[in-house]
Amino acid sequence: MTERTLGQWLERMHEAARRVNYVGTFVVSSASGMSSARITHACNGDQQIERIEALSGAPRYTYRRGDEVITFWPDAKRARAERRDTFGLFPGQPSPPSPRLASYYEARQTGIERVAGHEADVVLLQPRDALRYGYRLWLERKSGLLIKVQTLDGEGRVLEQSAFSELQLNAPLKVDKLAQAMGQTGGWRVERLDASGSGAEGWRLAQPVAGYQSLPCRRRVVGSAEGGDLSVVHCVYTDGIASVSLFLEPGDAAQAASRPQGSYSAGATQSLRVRLADGWLTAVGEVPQATLRAFAQALERSRP
Repeated sequence: MTERTLGQWLERMHEAARRVNYVGTFVVSSASGMSSARITHACNGDQQIERIEALSGAPRYTYRRGDEVITFWPDAKRARAERRDTFGLFPGQPSPPSPRLASYYEARQTGIERVAGHEADVVLLQPRDALRYGYRLWLERKSGLLIKVQTLDGEGRVLEQSAFSELQLNAPLKVDKLAQAMGQTGGWRVERLDASGSGAEGWRLAQPVAGYQSLPCRRRVVGSAEGGDLSVVHCVYTDGIASVSLFLEPGDAAQAASRPQGSYSAGATQSLRVRLADGWLTAVGEVPQATLRAFAQALERSRP
């Protein structure tokens, strides 16, 4: 087996996501359910575009190019365009790995297995603290493409698994053809969601949560629990693998008293809802609940 450092394994994943065309069906499964999708991924150097067609639930397909995302619902002839940050492991790491990751994870190869007909190196990523999950990765041996991943809790139990059930590597795909299809919105009712840069608008962390660094906060328009649209501040913190989203929404004391707060779990995804003096914090991420609580406890007003 090949001895590589954490950074070398993650760099292989990053490079594969930039230079390998592929088409495949992947399945996500956890205790909360199962879903599947068809992924078509084309790349040409720094240009990458993919189409994800849901094979379960309501018919829909999504195109992603950089932070541009547009989702189509063919039954309703409706489309939604937005800008959305990309992070996380699967199906491919979007940015080069940071050297600081070695302070929070360690990696070792544990074997070689076959996934969807392809030989893969099996790599275990173990966290060095309780603020993040562990991962078991299957990297296709020739390219380094991530073709299966398991998210593990502190006891090594599988919380969630994502894997290709069938996969064609080096598929004859063209970036420009997918880009052309992405732009074909004639005859569709297109909703454009605002995701403007806003800063944290008076909120900050009194102390950092170890390993997690902030991406630019954005103001987004989302659906509210009472129906209709709601403008919220969305801040993302990431360690380069795991990430936490903080949604800050307004609301007076009377409204806050009528809505529940607490923690929720769906496979590897955890969420925490906390009442604030003048609104709500909803924290979501594929991280332990202790991590979400650390963010909630550190959040404070920096100005009125």
